[in-house]
Amino acid sequence: MTPLGRLIADEIRASGPMSLARYMELCLLHPRHGYYSTRDPFGAAGDFTTAPEISQIYGELLGLFLAQAWLDQGAPTPFTLAEIGPGRGTLMADARRAMRVVPGMAEAARLHLVEASAHLQHVQQDRLGVLTHLESVTDFPDSPLFLLANEFFDALPIQQFQRGPDGWAERLIGLQGDRLAFGLGPVMRLDLPGAEGEVIERCPAAPAIVTAIAERIAARGGVALFVDYGGWNGRGDTFQALSEHKPVDPLAAPGQADLTAHVDFAPLAAAAQAAGCAVGYTTQGALLVALGINARAARLTASGDSAAAGAARRLTHADEMGHLFKALALWPQGAPAPAGFERAGMTPTSDPRR
Repeated sequence: MTPLGRLIADEIRASGPMSLARYMELCLLHPRHGYYSTRDPFGAAGDFTTAPEISQIYGELLGLFLAQAWLDQGAPTPFTLAEIGPGRGTLMADARRAMRVVPGMAEAARLHLVEASAHLQHVQQDRLGVLTHLESVTDFPDSPLFLLANEFFDALPIQQFQRGPDGWAERLIGLQGDRLAFGLGPVMRLDLPGAEGEVIERCPAAPAIVTAIAERIAARGGVALFVDYGGWNGRGDTFQALSEHKPVDPLAAPGQADLTAHVDFAPLAAAAQAAGCAVGYTTQGALLVALGINARAARLTASGDSAAAGAARRLTHADEMGHLFKALALWPQGAPAPAGFERAGMTPTSDPRR
């Protein structure tokens, strides 16, 4: 068992079985042994590859997405340019490079990043230069907010509930001998439909994060774009662990693998609407096509980038990342819909997977 695994086992012996949310929090963010606290997990040499690491096109298009929204809302100066869960800073570096073509935008931007990992904060500082790290989305300055979040919500701790013969119970992590194992807590009073054995997931932190962002945008202007893998009112067990780009047992080596779950965008959209924002929902593939990925890939190919076309396909095709990944945008009521979200029907009333 890993050092973190031994600490988790000790906590279970002292306090009883722990929730999956607590387990994820320890595995990902423990200050000494947590996954994000001890390594750079991104790219071919890491455990997973995100869209910004696949091609510069992704960050450039999202940068232009923010730029168009900034212009449509009157080019407010100054404004907060932000990212939550910024990883290595690749997405923001590419986005800012694209923004420089818009007169005045780079000078008006004040870069703020929300990052829990001290290790990744150093990586971001080296790559992006002058910036402010914040502990929480509630700490953003009182100014218009233009924000990106790519594969942020999938790593937030979740709870799982499973339907048994007598009703719903929370899935907990306990010990079988010296090994970590799943089990069920006491039956709970949850008035939810579901067949025996069915699992549902909840992410307690996500709606509160969206609410804080949406309240700022509704009051001061701006736009937020959240891109992640998941769906709408999803059900089932989506909890998984990745190591060296392969699925592994999530309980086998705590702190040594990335832990994620699919994002349910329905409660995020509801939180944004309740806070006063308009919302739009679509697939990553549809958004990138609307933002001009094919034309950009063609220009890069013509200039000698032989990987551009393949990267564009990977980001947009239904059999690759195009449909599994979804995009949720928030903007002030009454402001123009941001690029890629103008068409009728591009709202969170249905899941684009269907």
